[in-house]
Amino acid sequence: MVDATPPSSTAEPISGARRKLVTKPFSRADKVFYRVSAVAAYLSVVLVALILVFLLGQAWPALETQGIGFVFGNQWNATPESMVFQIGPMLWGSLLISAIGLIFAVPMALAIAYFIEFMANRKVAKVATVMIDLLAALPSVVIGLWGIVVFSPVAAHWAELLHEGLGWIPIFGNETNNYFGSPFIAGWIVAVMIVPIIASVSREIFSQIDRDLINGSLALGAGKASTFLRVILPTSSGGVIGGILLGLGRALGETVAIFFVLNLVFDINWGQILEPKGGSVASMILAKFGEATREELQALMAAGLVLFIVTLLVNWLAAWIVAKAQPWRK
Repeated sequence: MVDATPPSSTAEPISGARRKLVTKPFSRADKVFYRVSAVAAYLSVVLVALILVFLLGQAWPALETQGIGFVFGNQWNATPESMVFQIGPMLWGSLLISAIGLIFAVPMALAIAYFIEFMANRKVAKVATVMIDLLAALPSVVIGLWGIVVFSPVAAHWAELLHEGLGWIPIFGNETNNYFGSPFIAGWIVAVMIVPIIASVSREIFSQIDRDLINGSLALGAGKASTFLRVILPTSSGGVIGGILLGLGRALGETVAIFFVLNLVFDINWGQILEPKGGSVASMILAKFGEATREELQALMAAGLVLFIVTLLVNWLAAWIVAKAQPWRK
């Protein structure tokens, strides 16, 4: 006999909330793997905290003596009579060079990621992926030597052409007729170093896009360029921005390569990217560390602390953006 009783109106609705897996590892191998992974994760946090504490302890005398002017001032004088340590030009230079590097790197990285994921066949895509990974593995000193010996003359010629054609725009001005050692060249070197990071993250994000969205756009008559701008980029924007910010964190900490190609001057370059003057906190530390006095060494530690905090903030922002763009990963 069939029960014709209507379903109860008090029945609980089907919930769309994601269920939590509460089952713990039960085999010995799983338990060992779980504990080793947990220890490694917690150890990374402990190492970052210890580095922060060490830098703070070493830098505190300089921070206490110089005050807030250490971050925003523009003097560096290590003579015993009048010691003044301020990293304003270097900190601004790091941000300026990183911004220039992003301007150059982001279009190249997105183009590489799009080519590998949507245009190239499997064999070509595999080779291109390996080449990008090899570029990421090149040491900074190698890229720096390539930059000063091979690339700087080429980039200096580009800078001269920019000045001749667009010199009426302030950022392309140059009063010295010397185009070497400028933030423009340093930005290109940084771009070469961060393209693999942004391209790898973007390629991974592109691979997770539902192909039905792309095929539907093409079926409705949209071209590939329109599909990329209106479907692929909006869908993957959060992850791509996260990759860009990770590249920015890498650019802020670059040391050796910029040291080779940039003329370090303690004078704030507000935006004349073709002028042979600029700054970088990491490169300044490299340049002065070998001959620093005790007080100057404390100031260099303080500069490293500021750069470390800025890099942490950039990476935290990247993680937050990726988490917001991909809530299913929580």
